[in-house]
Amino acid sequence: MAQSRNETVTKVPRRILGTLLSSLSGGVVPRVGAPYIAIGRREEIDALATSLDRVADGEGAMKFIIGRYGSGKSFLIQLSRGYALDRGFVTADADLSPERKLSGAGGLATYRELMKNIATKTSPDGGALPVILGSWFTRLGNEMTEDGFDPSSEAWSAEFTRRITKNLRELEADVGGFDFAAVLRAYYEGWRDDDDEKQSACLKWLRGEFGTRTEARAATGIRSLTIVTDDNWYDYLKLFTAFVRLCGYAGLCLYVDECVNLYKISNRISRENNYEKILSMFNDTMQGRAPGLMIVFGGTPQFLEDSRRGLYSYEALRSRLADGRFGGGELRSFMQPVIRLKRLSDSELYALVIRLTALHGEYHKWDAAAKITDNNMKDFLTQSMTREGAESMITPREIIRDYVTLLDLCFSNPDRTFDEILGKVQRTAAPTDADGDGTGSADADGQPALPPKPAVTLDDIEF
Repeated sequence: MAQSRNETVTKVPRRILGTLLSSLSGGVVPRVGAPYIAIGRREEIDALATSLDRVADGEGAMKFIIGRYGSGKSFLIQLSRGYALDRGFVTADADLSPERKLSGAGGLATYRELMKNIATKTSPDGGALPVILGSWFTRLGNEMTEDGFDPSSEAWSAEFTRRITKNLRELEADVGGFDFAAVLRAYYEGWRDDDDEKQSACLKWLRGEFGTRTEARAATGIRSLTIVTDDNWYDYLKLFTAFVRLCGYAGLCLYVDECVNLYKISNRISRENNYEKILSMFNDTMQGRAPGLMIVFGGTPQFLEDSRRGLYSYEALRSRLADGRFGGGELRSFMQPVIRLKRLSDSELYALVIRLTALHGEYHKWDAAAKITDNNMKDFLTQSMTREGAESMITPREIIRDYVTLLDLCFSNPDRTFDEILGKVQRTAAPTDADGDGTGSADADGQPALPPKPAVTLDDIEF
């Protein structure tokens, strides 16, 4: 349903609004402020929220958000991340790249990026590892106070140490649990003794920043200590999930975007090793072996469906992720692991430009609504959606970037009308997908794909 022009837009903090508009004008997904421009995707958001509820109850979950470049994958991931923080989860996110993978050389780099971006509701921008550890101590202290212990008594310290040890014993049964518990115990000792150097060494180990075991042992003072490596990093993330639940959080949500970089790995064995890691994660989360852990992957249709290099090339994953006999039609099920993004409707795009107009006027303190009428916005969308190939190629990213640019031009040139500025824009075909995600571009072998659909007519657009 289209948004009314007279609808009141929630007041946005100026710092967040400035970052939001800067990100949108550059075609970048905003890390903060995403809910303020959230239009549509209600079914997808509800599906992710349902998964969060299940994970909070002790289950595991994995979702694949699949869509073309600019279709809103990364935006939906950031939106889900915000909802997870509000629901008491710890979150971590990372974009894969040629240097960051899931298996082999590059696995540790992904782990380090995830741990760097650890966030909580009180520390949404990342770097929340010390906050989580502090909340653990606070939680234990509150429990002891409720049990009648006096913080000024001699028995307090001994009981605190006993409870720390009891908590950590729950982690020791898992792979790597002894080392993980030993480091947390050492961090507590450093916190108790005001030893900043020891606390820093433990944080460095948890972030996977030690290159050798000798270096780690010397810094932490723990004998026979292993380190996080390319081979075992996922085991330590599962341990970290169990730990944050001990600290009172609902669980851990991992958001891994730009998975198309796995599809682009040229070496078949290396690519399949990464897919095998995804299979291991899928089995753990779906079979109850990773309680409290939710993993969300974002990728293009080729990353999922290409039978030669995508996830479907790995039979064990294809059999788990492919649409069943009753799937793939007009009816959509959001209970399945794969969520495919469709284009926003025309009315949703109209609501989006209304929202952008209000936010731009609020930030730059100008009466954008007075200069840009409903007809102006409809003319912009009509021109965008009637370009050659727009029906299949246009994306929210392009609509948003173009419209924010128009708003900037209207603000910077008050003597020009919106129609004059819009009329100077050359009517070109919608851009093809240079990255090759299977729509309007070359396929995986460089062969020409099918031509884009014919342009829609003005009568096809309903506002």
